[in-house]
Amino acid sequence: MAMPNPTRINLINTRKRIGIARKGYNILKRKREVLVIEFLKLLKESKESRNVLNEMVRQAYIMVTTASTYVGNFELEEVALYMKEAEPVRITIKNIMGVRIPVISRSAANGRQVSFLSSSLAVDDLNDTFTKVTDSIIDVAQREQGLKRLVLEIDKTKRRVNALDYKVIPGLVKQSRYIRMRLEEIDRDTFSALKHVKKKLERAAQAEVENIAS
Repeated sequence: MAMPNPTRINLINTRKRIGIARKGYNILKRKREVLVIEFLKLLKESKESRNVLNEMVRQAYIMVTTASTYVGNFELEEVALYMKEAEPVRITIKNIMGVRIPVISRSAANGRQVSFLSSSLAVDDLNDTFTKVTDSIIDVAQREQGLKRLVLEIDKTKRRVNALDYKVIPGLVKQSRYIRMRLEEIDRDTFSALKHVKKKLERAAQAEVENIAS
């Protein structure tokens, strides 16, 4: 880092920059702490949601076997052909310390898909179960996308904190120390020069007085 000219205005400006950098460091450090807390909270929720989803999927496929026993594979395939395709999900954004976290939800029109081809309760129950599985998948996807965004932001904030802590602030402190020492050196040199001039003037004045007296 190049050293600035050793002037008092540069010393004042450098000290101001140190103050701003330290404030920025404290803000970013607090932001990182909040993001880590939010990440750990979301990670716990994500693990729980993933476990719930895995269990729901396991139970759903057990119900597929049960429904197949009641109505047969042919009717299940027939019902599947006439089911509505899943509608697009709705995505909104929430903001956590400047991080845009997606909020994913089912479309309002995306409700229970009732089969009119069969009066079998097993088929209807199977339909309800897979609707719940879809909701669980959306919930897991939302949390895991949030985790990815938080990880990226935590890493970026960590790099900024480290840059301020290990590079920017020490560099500015070094500049401030250099300017202060050079100014002190200049002041000492100036004071010494003034003393020398003063002595010369005093000797000249004394010599003039002696000439007048003689």
